[in-house]
Amino acid sequence: MRIVLLGAPGSGKGTQAKLLVEKYRIPQMSTGDLLRAEVAAGSELGKKAKASMDSGQLVSDEIVLGMIQNRLAKPDAKSGFILDGFPRNIPQAQSLDSMLARLGQPLQLALLVDVDSQVLMKRLTGRRSCGNTGCGAIYNIYFTPPKSPGKCDKCGSGLQHRSDDNEDTVRKRLNVYELQTAPLISYYRAQGKLRTAKGVGAIADIFRNVVDIIEAQIRPLASVMSKIEAGQAAKVAAAKAARPARAGKAAPKPVAAKPAAKPVAKTPAKPVARKPVAKKPVKKPAAKAKKKPVKKAAPKKKAKPAKKAKPKKAK
Repeated sequence: MRIVLLGAPGSGKGTQAKLLVEKYRIPQMSTGDLLRAEVAAGSELGKKAKASMDSGQLVSDEIVLGMIQNRLAKPDAKSGFILDGFPRNIPQAQSLDSMLARLGQPLQLALLVDVDSQVLMKRLTGRRSCGNTGCGAIYNIYFTPPKSPGKCDKCGSGLQHRSDDNEDTVRKRLNVYELQTAPLISYYRAQGKLRTAKGVGAIADIFRNVVDIIEAQIRPLASVMSKIEAGQAAKVAAAKAARPARAGKAAPKPVAAKPAAKPVAKTPAKPVARKPVAKKPVKKPAAKAKKKPVKKAAPKKKAKPAKKAKPKKAK
């Protein structure tokens, strides 16, 4: 179950959140607790948050959303969560919806603990707390006063009145809530997720009403989701069963032969008129040139032997 608690300061939503944690065993996520945890751990987000706080600036929505996302990743948040103190305005709610949708964990219920403004004023201005840190008992001089005025019933220590629990400061806090946070009521009502529990009366009675609302809103959703998941699981199982086993694969089913296509009557082609091809003139072989008779060379005349000179007679 994924719930965001809405309510003005003093409405008692913090008390109801703690009771819900005990009953359903899901974590409560408040921005103050997340900031302190991240700063103490010295994480990257914690360092950025501390730097913003040290400089007197508000911690950015991006840092807060990052802290919520880190918290959702822890094992105890698998079954659900309760958001308390965030979102505080419409832009934060839109960013939260986007992040949760991305994680596949959308909100299922926005629970408003509704209390009249006059009752809220008395609750906040009439608060008294035990000064003994080991005790921590809380009283209200209008609704749950101590037996002895100014003294704790449990340990006898003196009761303290917070400086910011004066009428002027409380009125300013309630005005801020009306301007910034109250519009979330319409925002979640438009989504069909808003349910309202009256925050007046005994704490046990208020809690009983809160649990009834949760059971009526979330249980049917869980039932529908379980049916959807069961149907999906059945489909997967059927698909696996239809597959042939690896050891002996079933013979493939014969594929039905497609009927032969009907012969399409061919339209006789129109005769194409051919142009007469001009005959090339055939060249007659050239007449062979008559060979001239080769004149035989005249036989060479034999040279006459030279006459021998007659020897001269001596005188």
